[in-house]
Amino acid sequence: MTVSLVNERLELANRIVKQSGDIILAYFQTDQFVLQKKTDNSPLTIADQETEQFLRREIEREFPEDSILGEEFDDKQGNPDVRWILDPIDGTKSFISGVPLFGTMIGIEILGCATIGSVYFPGLDEGIYACRNQGAWHFRGNEAPTRASVSSQTDLSEAVVVTTEAETFARRNSVDVWTELTDATYFARTWGDVYGYLLVATGRVDLMIDPILNIWDAAAVQPIIEEAGGRFTDWAGTARIDAGEAVGSNGHLHERVLEITRRRAGQFNGA
Repeated sequence: MTVSLVNERLELANRIVKQSGDIILAYFQTDQFVLQKKTDNSPLTIADQETEQFLRREIEREFPEDSILGEEFDDKQGNPDVRWILDPIDGTKSFISGVPLFGTMIGIEILGCATIGSVYFPGLDEGIYACRNQGAWHFRGNEAPTRASVSSQTDLSEAVVVTTEAETFARRNSVDVWTELTDATYFARTWGDVYGYLLVATGRVDLMIDPILNIWDAAAVQPIIEEAGGRFTDWAGTARIDAGEAVGSNGHLHERVLEITRRRAGQFNGA
């Protein structure tokens, strides 16, 4: 695919990810979002569904031949070389609790490679996007985007580690991984979901770990972290988005973290 065609998709992703915030904010901190529970007991709201429907309509209007994989609806089969991967609200638990640390995620795979990532946090009016070989770019409100860069921390004992939910480690028999990481680092927080990866990509924290996640949780994140100068891998150290687990870091600390995670790598594949 030519650079111009890649950039056309990047431009669309950046436009619609931000536009989708209007849908979400109409429900945020109200009692109008109609909470349901999925089969895995995770929450689902009308805001998730309407946001993904909007994203799909806009993509199909501009690029009807492209494939689409989304969290809430069936796959759209199309050109196997270009696949949009959508998470309409990553951090729905934060959303339903009135906490603004949730984001809409659009990833685009081109020829099997996670090439484009665009994420917007409507509750914060903040976002970040990246395209392979074009860097990662962070913005707030209508300010001009600035280059995003991971931290320069090289000492794990001075590092800040975040995760989505600490109790999730028990679901894959890896509580020892979280315990060892928290003991080895300066401090830990559950500023999680995609917000944690934003913090890594912008150098505000040093590493993020997820014991369980889906491909739509990872597709946008990999190019963002890597273009910001960091690493995004599974627990064994392979750069991929479909492992059901992830470590995102500033790169300097990655091998040290993998020394801790590798003994439990790949033991859970039920995201």
